[in-house]
Amino acid sequence: MKQKRLMLLGGLRYLLPVIEEAHKLGVHVITADYLPDNIAHKYSDEYCNVSIIDKEAVLKAAQELQIDGILSHAVDPGVISAAYVAEEMGLPFQCSYEAACILQDKSRFREFLTENGFNCPHARGYSNVEDALKDIDFFTWPVIVKPVDSAGSKGVTKVESPQDLSKAIETALSSSISQKIIIEDFLEKDGFSVGSESFVINGQLVYNGFYDQYFDNESINPYTPSAEVWPSIMQVKYQKEVKSELQRLFSLLHITTGLFNVECRVCKNGKVYLMEVSPRAGGNRLAEMLNYAADVNLNAAETRKAVGLPVGDIHEPNYKGHFAILVLHSEKKGIFDGISINSDFRKNHIIEEEIRVSQGDNVDFFTGANAAIGTLFLKFDTRKELAEALANQKEWLEIRVNR
Repeated sequence: MKQKRLMLLGGLRYLLPVIEEAHKLGVHVITADYLPDNIAHKYSDEYCNVSIIDKEAVLKAAQELQIDGILSHAVDPGVISAAYVAEEMGLPFQCSYEAACILQDKSRFREFLTENGFNCPHARGYSNVEDALKDIDFFTWPVIVKPVDSAGSKGVTKVESPQDLSKAIETALSSSISQKIIIEDFLEKDGFSVGSESFVINGQLVYNGFYDQYFDNESINPYTPSAEVWPSIMQVKYQKEVKSELQRLFSLLHITTGLFNVECRVCKNGKVYLMEVSPRAGGNRLAEMLNYAADVNLNAAETRKAVGLPVGDIHEPNYKGHFAILVLHSEKKGIFDGISINSDFRKNHIIEEEIRVSQGDNVDFFTGANAAIGTLFLKFDTRKELAEALANQKEWLEIRVNR
């Protein structure tokens, strides 16, 4: 029997659990990007040097390598290429190439939501400052300015008044692969912004790992999550509405089988909004944490799907406590000198510790998820204990950065 071959776009450590699951299945793993020193390439069976945003180049490499599956797992820039290759080669993927293009472009996604009667803020896409400034009266201020095609809150700015709009547009354009941005009304949330790792089987939404997002208001980019917490305390009625709207979206887009990263919120007007729905795993190791927190292995299911194997038993998560991913980051730019954690806290609450930088490395302000120093996986018996630990991090955690 021919050994199955799986191509993974990207090379970050987010791919390591998928490589592990693939190897358990006896699958040959090929990692692909243009950075041969990335960590995932040390664990894969083969490396392919190709730009993951060049869909035609990825397709050519995939055909030459005779792959049986492709994923852009937690790697947002490669999703479009993965969908394109899957469609051209007849391989499993969450959705069609056209659906992926809609979901991955914030401007097109907002248009689709509006056309199909979903709750959606006023929003328009632009490719230059001049056109955007002509539409100042279209929006209800303040507004949010974003690249249409970046993840991790890179290039995102809240703008309170029109005179500050030009600078925000330039910031967003500089973070956009396609040189396109979206401006939309700022939606005042009621409670937490909420995300979910959601799994679909044959078009039916069967799993939703809802989590609450925490933000560091003192960081240079207060829109990048600094922690994710499970289970979410979003009211059940709103969770049901999110699931219903997601199912409607998936039906309209003819979604098949696979993992989606979802961001949503309940706003002060009492309405539920789908903010982002991407056909990939979320960053910050969300699927990994859910393997600790609940009783479904999402990474295993997504890996099996990618190579055409049955995904196994997927059901709504049964949580084993209260969990958080804390994104370690610096409030200043400087030289990393290490971290210290209270020994009792480490013993009682830390499941896993991951540090991505070494002593003496340069670290930057927390401008986006790509500027994280690392992550801590935390577990508590109660939500109250967890919330207190996040609110009082300086009592048990020290991150040393020298100027």
